[in-house]
Amino acid sequence: MSIASLSRLISLSIYPKQRKVFTLQFSSTSSADKFFTLLEKKQSNVEKTLALVNAKLDPNCVCEVLKRCSFDISQMGLRFFIWAGLQSNCRYSSYMYSKACEFLKIKQSPFLILDVIEAYKVEKCLVNVKMFKVILNLCKEARIADEALLVLRKVREFNLRPDITIYNVVIRLFCEKGDMDMANKLMKEIGLIDLYPDMITYFAMIKGFCNAGRLENACELFQAMRDQGFSPNALVYSVILEGICMHGSTEKALEFLEEMETTGGSCSPNVITYTSVIKSFCEKGHTMEALRILDRMETCGCAPNRVTVITLIEGFCAEGHVEEAYKLIDKVAGRGVSDGDCYSALVVSLIRINRLDEAEILFRKMLASGAKPDGIACSLMIREICRKGRVLDGFCLYDEIEQMRFLSSIDSDIYSILLVGLCQQSHSVEAAKLARSMLNKRIRLKAIYVNKIIEHLKNSGDKELAIQLSRIAR
Repeated sequence: MSIASLSRLISLSIYPKQRKVFTLQFSSTSSADKFFTLLEKKQSNVEKTLALVNAKLDPNCVCEVLKRCSFDISQMGLRFFIWAGLQSNCRYSSYMYSKACEFLKIKQSPFLILDVIEAYKVEKCLVNVKMFKVILNLCKEARIADEALLVLRKVREFNLRPDITIYNVVIRLFCEKGDMDMANKLMKEIGLIDLYPDMITYFAMIKGFCNAGRLENACELFQAMRDQGFSPNALVYSVILEGICMHGSTEKALEFLEEMETTGGSCSPNVITYTSVIKSFCEKGHTMEALRILDRMETCGCAPNRVTVITLIEGFCAEGHVEEAYKLIDKVAGRGVSDGDCYSALVVSLIRINRLDEAEILFRKMLASGAKPDGIACSLMIREICRKGRVLDGFCLYDEIEQMRFLSSIDSDIYSILLVGLCQQSHSVEAAKLARSMLNKRIRLKAIYVNKIIEHLKNSGDKELAIQLSRIAR
């Protein structure tokens, strides 16, 4: 085949696709032009006219229109967004609501929402419940609870009846805000207008009460939910258990955990549930009791994960039970949790309780046995050795770790700490070696060390190296 023929073949296979992409982009832009031109006129009851526009409506078109409206006609942009959200070919995802909030600055200018509702009223627009749901979803995305409540109150002004979905949005916003009194008031209001709370209502309220530390209210609502015929799922159980662990007693947590185990099925506690209880016990200084929960967990056929084991190791060390931490590792290492993860957690915990010598011995044993220490353990170990003035030892340890290819997640600041220490102690050969390694890995120097390191390298005759290193300084 000739070069000319090959060229024509490539052209035929590539250019039609490019024209198609161009056409799609042009189509979205062209549609946005039509809608925006209409919105610029700021006509009364613009929704009726929008319905007559012969243009393709899709997420790209909506975003383009909002972007253009954001400069000086935000209210018209918001009305367009609400109208478009009701069209059968344009259903909004959470991403679209976030983009609308971003373009129209809903969080910074929440009054815009109320202005639009007032405009509907003044212009006697045809308004329905779906329009209010779009508006409230914007409030949810912007997390503006007070404005959402005002929107809820406006629904009846249009002779409409809010449903449980509308109430749930507002209740959830007040729960997230921490205003449980208002959320509770709204929940009671539901019953006065012949509506009934659903699982979404109960879950939002129970979670809100737990986060606020109002466990009694949460448990009362949990029971009320059952009385209404709702079967609590694992998510509801976990939320209450987490609240009890955070604000209640360990005895109550065990009672609730036992209830979950007895209920069984989809409500059976999982590794996250057990770990939450273990963490609660450890934080309250009851690590030995937490160990019993681990045994109970394994009896129920639930294997611990990395977080479970690290939580217990940290708890034991904090309480001075280091031997128990070693016993725990002997018991669980290699059963879903690696030796490296277990011993790395122990190294870090030993350093935190000022047992550096023991931590270093353990760390070197890990390297000798081939157990891979994690980035936190490597970084902390080298940092502490340097802090003790043993910079050369720190560098040798770094060099050993690098040769074993264990440096992938080491803190980049460690390089700067090591390098400035080597320079200050006049270990020029090691400093130059580390500097070249930093250049190869494109690791930047911390700004506070730049001048000292560059000056030392220049004085030691490595001017070219100093120049290269200064170029990647922070």
